[in-house]
Amino acid sequence: MAFMVFADGTGEEAPAAALEALTKVASLGGESCVFHVGPGSDEAFAAYGAHGASKVFHLDTDNALPSAQATAALADVCEVGDVLLFSMGNLDRDVAGRLSARAGVPVLANAVDVALQDGAVVVTNEILGGTTRVLTGSMSEEATIVIARPKAFPAEPSGGGAPEVVPVPVPDVGHAGSAVVTEHHVEESEGPDLEAAKVVVSGGRGLGNAENFAIVEELAKLLSGAVGATRAVVDSGWVPYALQVGQTGKTVKPDVYIACGISGAMQHIVGMKDSSTIIAINKDAEAPIFGLADLGVVGDVHKVVPALIEALKTRG
Repeated sequence: MAFMVFADGTGEEAPAAALEALTKVASLGGESCVFHVGPGSDEAFAAYGAHGASKVFHLDTDNALPSAQATAALADVCEVGDVLLFSMGNLDRDVAGRLSARAGVPVLANAVDVALQDGAVVVTNEILGGTTRVLTGSMSEEATIVIARPKAFPAEPSGGGAPEVVPVPVPDVGHAGSAVVTEHHVEESEGPDLEAAKVVVSGGRGLGNAENFAIVEELAKLLSGAVGATRAVVDSGWVPYALQVGQTGKTVKPDVYIACGISGAMQHIVGMKDSSTIIAINKDAEAPIFGLADLGVVGDVHKVVPALIEALKTRG
């Protein structure tokens, strides 16, 4: 069984989600290829090979919005019976949905695991806010389309060599491919990348206001960690959307996750529940976050966090 991993290659580096998917395929003993959309680079292609890809199909749509062209081109290079693995990015989901309609096959979304059983692809996904896991098997002879959650699989090189890179011509999709990107805006950020950080310090509505969020940022800086936030904080305009952790934000899996003034709404839990160690600080002893935390501090976040900051400064 062959696997095709979709990669939204807008940057020079190989996207982490694609490397995670390749690692999973390698563990299944499957043959894997990558469909890379974007400028591409020798470094990115080498990373795909190191994680098990034998071939990279490269489509560069230049400044055109790539969804329509990527869907048509991917449909042309895929073989009958392929398993197509996507991540949760906007382009990934757009192309997966278009392919689903084109091929008349369903999308198995929100996957946290993929397995092969008796010739069938079996996907484990989470429903009801991550509280329940279900298994779904696909016996489609056409294709199997899977969208996996970020951090569902670890990205580990398998020692593969340089892959064969196959340039893919941009297909003519008519009016559907006429939209173009006129400008790119990259949101400025400081400190470690939120999704890759070993330590994440997140703040919730319990902080009270935007000014009080500064103690979260200071604690994260002292711990060389990244700053995160709940949806309520982002919706209130205290911090940008790029910092949101949760079902509609980023999924993180750090060694240490510190939740400051976060009650533990399911929407937020979904994005951080797989952290190695979870520390919760909340004055409400009945807050749901304590049911998940490895260490819970029942106390006023405005007193506990500043005291922790002072202790860290004292230790140097």
